[in-house]
Amino acid sequence: MAEPKPLRLLAQDPEDLEVISAAMQDAVLKVGDIVYEAKAKRLTIAFNRYRWEAGGGERVRAGLQLAGVLGVQTRKIRLGAKSAVLELLAMTFTPGEAPGGAVTLSFAGGGDLRANVECVEAVLADVSTPWRTPRKPAHEV
Repeated sequence: MAEPKPLRLLAQDPEDLEVISAAMQDAVLKVGDIVYEAKAKRLTIAFNRYRWEAGGGERVRAGLQLAGVLGVQTRKIRLGAKSAVLELLAMTFTPGEAPGGAVTLSFAGGGDLRANVECVEAVLADVSTPWRTPRKPAHEV
């Protein structure tokens, strides 16, 4: 079986965003890897993504970028704690005034990051060579 290629995904509607959310499940990041550029209306997050599509056992450095971001809010995430580690559970879209709404990233432990967006426009890209990891994410049933 051929090795899966690096992911390059584009989301332009809520259904596309669900695909990116599934690919990002169990990604880990440091709070310091979250960058919001208000003037550019851009939110960029770098993280180590678990490669479920490769059968597991590997992580890869990846980046997520949301465009058209009007503002960012957090709950139970201390943005000043740059080295604190977060584990992503899911990313969802809540419609607002069409075509806008809110993209919410939900983290283990109950923290959330919400980006109010003009419309759904997200890009996910793997940016490194994968590496083996002995730790497989586990979820309570």
